[in-house]
Amino acid sequence: MISDYKGYLIDLDGTIYRGRDKIPAAARFIKRLQDTHTDFLFVTNNTTKLPDDVAKNLRENHDIDVTGNEVYTAGLATADYLDGIAGDKRKVYVIGELGLKQALMNKGFVFDEVHPDWVVVGLDYDVTYHKFELATLAIKRGATFIGTNADTNLPNERGLVPGAGSLIGFVERSTQQRATYVGKPETIIMQKAVKKIGLPKEDVVMVGDNYMTDISAGINFGIDTLLVYTGVSTPEFVANQDIQPTHAIRSFDEWK
Repeated sequence: MISDYKGYLIDLDGTIYRGRDKIPAAARFIKRLQDTHTDFLFVTNNTTKLPDDVAKNLRENHDIDVTGNEVYTAGLATADYLDGIAGDKRKVYVIGELGLKQALMNKGFVFDEVHPDWVVVGLDYDVTYHKFELATLAIKRGATFIGTNADTNLPNERGLVPGAGSLIGFVERSTQQRATYVGKPETIIMQKAVKKIGLPKEDVVMVGDNYMTDISAGINFGIDTLLVYTGVSTPEFVANQDIQPTHAIRSFDEWK
C-alpha cells in the first residue's frame, strides 16, 4: 500500500503511459501520491528530452499534473555523475540529443570534438558515421567512455527501434572498450535519484514495468521494488527470475 513507503522512484514508458497511449490507473496512482503528500520522482532512461518537456507531456497528454523538478532522466544522472568525478576535466564529446547536451552544459562542461576528457554516448536520432568516427578516435586518444544506458531497443508505434545501447555498442566494438553505464539497471542513476528525492534508500521503492531495467535497478541498489504488469515484463517471464520483485500488481488500482 502507498503508506508503506515515503518515496517512490517511478519509470515512465510502459509504467505511466505506453508511448502515446494513456494508462488511466497510473494517473489515478500519481494523484493518490499527491493527495497523501508522498514524495515521488519519475526516473527514466530517456536522455533526448529536457525534464520540463517530459513534464509537459505528462500534463497535456496523460492527465498528470507535475513539473520538471519531478523528473530525473539518465541525461541528468550522467551530468551529475560526471560533475562529481571530473574535477577540472570539463571537455566532453557527446553523441546525443538536447536533453543530454543541456544537462552537461548546465554542469559547466564544454564541447570538444578532438581532445575531450570524456566521450558520452546516448540516443541520437541523427547519428552519423562521422559522429562515431569522432567518438572512436577520441577514446583511442585516451578519453573516458561513458554510456547513458544500455537499452538496446525502444518501442514506438512502428515496433522496436534501436536504443542508446545499440549506439554505445557500436562504439564499444570500434574501440574494444566497454563504456561505464549510468542508467537503469545500473546503480549510478539510483544513487543520484535517491539523493535528489532526499530520503534514506530504505524508505524508497522502485516502480516499473520492466524487470530487466527498472526492477533490476532496484534489486542492484538494494531497495524494494514494485512491478506493474502494464508494459514489457510478463508474469511468466518474472516467475523464472532468481530474485522476485518485492511486490507485483496488474494495475495501479490494486495499490491503495
